[in-house]
Amino acid sequence: MKMESFTFCRTVLIFFMFPCVQCSESQTAVFLPEFALSPQGSFMEDATEDHFLTYRYDDQASRMTRSDEDREIGWDAWGTWSDCSRTCGGGASYSLRRCLNGGSCEGKNIRYRTCSNTDCPAESGDFRAQQCSAHNDIKYQGVTYEWVPAPYDPTTPCALRCQAKGRGLTVELAPKVLDGTRCRADAFDMCISGVCQEVGCDRQLASGAREDNCGVCGGDGSTCRLVRGQALPHLTPEQSLKTVLEVPMGSRFLRLNAKGPDMIVIEAVSLQGRKEEAGLQSTGSYVIGNTSLDFQRGNDRQTLRTHGPLGADYIIKIKYGGSKDTVVQFLFYKPIRYQWRETDFFPCSVTCGGGYQLNSAECTDIRSNQTLPEHHCNSYPENTKPTPKLKECNMDPCPESDGFKSVMPHDRFQPLPRWEQGPWTQCSVSCGENGGWQDRSVLCVEEDAHGQFSQVDEWKCTHSPRPVARQICNTFACPQWVAMEWSQCTVTCGRGLRYRVVLCIDHRGQHVGGCQPSLKPHVKEDCLVPVACHKPRESLPVEAKLPWSKQAQELEEHYTATENPTFIPGPWSPCSTTCGPGRQTREVKCQVLLTFTKTEVDLPEEECSGDRPQLERPCNHGPCARATAVRDHGAPLFQADDLHSWDFRGFTACSATCAAGKQTAVVRCVNRKQGEEVDDALCDPSSRPSVMIRICNPEPCPPRCYEGGNHL
Repeated sequence: MKMESFTFCRTVLIFFMFPCVQCSESQTAVFLPEFALSPQGSFMEDATEDHFLTYRYDDQASRMTRSDEDREIGWDAWGTWSDCSRTCGGGASYSLRRCLNGGSCEGKNIRYRTCSNTDCPAESGDFRAQQCSAHNDIKYQGVTYEWVPAPYDPTTPCALRCQAKGRGLTVELAPKVLDGTRCRADAFDMCISGVCQEVGCDRQLASGAREDNCGVCGGDGSTCRLVRGQALPHLTPEQSLKTVLEVPMGSRFLRLNAKGPDMIVIEAVSLQGRKEEAGLQSTGSYVIGNTSLDFQRGNDRQTLRTHGPLGADYIIKIKYGGSKDTVVQFLFYKPIRYQWRETDFFPCSVTCGGGYQLNSAECTDIRSNQTLPEHHCNSYPENTKPTPKLKECNMDPCPESDGFKSVMPHDRFQPLPRWEQGPWTQCSVSCGENGGWQDRSVLCVEEDAHGQFSQVDEWKCTHSPRPVARQICNTFACPQWVAMEWSQCTVTCGRGLRYRVVLCIDHRGQHVGGCQPSLKPHVKEDCLVPVACHKPRESLPVEAKLPWSKQAQELEEHYTATENPTFIPGPWSPCSTTCGPGRQTREVKCQVLLTFTKTEVDLPEEECSGDRPQLERPCNHGPCARATAVRDHGAPLFQADDLHSWDFRGFTACSATCAAGKQTAVVRCVNRKQGEEVDDALCDPSSRPSVMIRICNPEPCPPRCYEGGNHL
């Protein structure tokens, strides 16, 4: 064991140097040999890390680099990403760009990214082994072999070095493995274009992501606890074997030192209860409980190390080896049994054009891998529930032929939880300057595989904003009665009547209903002309007579306006067709007669009583002449003995400007005598020619250009 001295606060301390669990090249980990010892000599669990210190020296701030803007000068935009080199297990994709300065640009014209990072099925095997086995049918020096990957060689990690199975023959069958092949089996680093590229635990190139001491990628160490201590077994020939430490399955970075003559014995117990026991006597590597460990034995000291995680429960015992006591010191990271575990991302919300994916978290017993109620995980304050994560997906544009984003089918994928909105309640007021309120229910719902919806926690819908549950409504002024000016008096002397129009006007200035009838101003009142009448009064008042202009007018249905509001229909329009069935329409108004001025004033329809006359009626000018199409090799193409026939009137515009488009022939009904187009109903539908299509603009399209990484 290497030992170093450090001066700290004028005191010289001795540090036992252990390999750093999560240190970079510029980090040093030191372990203080201060262990907690119980009165009985057994170990004590310490959840703090006060004595496990990590020092980091980072000189990145002193590095001088040219700005990204300077390096981008002279380059065209990056092109689209290529297809992934693999469909699973982690592959590589590349993007190219060209130099616009005649090849004098600074930087590279190619960039890479990882892709297809989901694990391959177990039966697919190792990717490097697949590449070796591809040479089984190819003779090497006249002999065929069954090739398997050769042991890792750090000098050529990305060469396809294979070993003949059952033989000592090792051959480099290819200078480069396929992109996406792991540089070595125990790391995420992958080979791209024959070069080993650093890949973080998040499977992204050069991300720098590392696992914490608990084995969580980019974690904060909250899913495990540091356990350290020492034990004095005090063995005797009568009690020759004693358990000193129990390390549960899943623990990581176990370090154990035993100073003394006694021997270390490990018993591994699997979850199924299968037991395996081994006594560590000689230096070497051991596989116990499906876990590899290194053991070193000196004259008076034994050291046990394993990165883990342990594949079984370790029961570490000490077996009597002499009269001298053995001191056991240990350190390991014990997993918290009940942990929050993030679920996989739900399927993308769309198949193209840019969507999103959301994940969740569930409380899991890491020993049985079973999902439990959330209160089991809430008992560990350091193990906080992760918030849902959201990421973009399927960012490639949709094909032009689609024109829409296709949602993933529900029978194959579970859709994302979504906000379910109920209908708005009726507004508390119908109008008013301050308006009223209306509410609706907003729930986060999730659809199961059977199409049934159930309410879930609202955090599952945080991928989209929560719809509002209350809003202001009807913030406009209420309709009001508006009275027009009075007409002149209906007589030139003495007593008569005068009228005015009163309308219910809303905030938009339109006549509507809704005004209170009791508040409506009156529309008729008496009037007095202060002039003496010198001729005898007529038996009927002037206001009761029909206006002279209407007396001489003969209306189709003999409707005339009177003092009382009346529906007055206008003339019928011409028939919509010149032959066969058609329709006629007319306008109907509510009017009142102002007798003195001989004028008619339009009123709202509700001022008129009685049934409103019909606005539309059928009409028919007799059967239409049938046209017979006659094929002729001259112009026009279609002729007939009758008045109307079908004729070609050119072609539609070409559907494309290059690479072959289509044009459709235009057929219209034509008056043969006048040569003018008429309504298609005048021609015989059965004789209409079939659709004719021709190819246009067959020349190829010019090459496409790049702008901003997208095709134009």
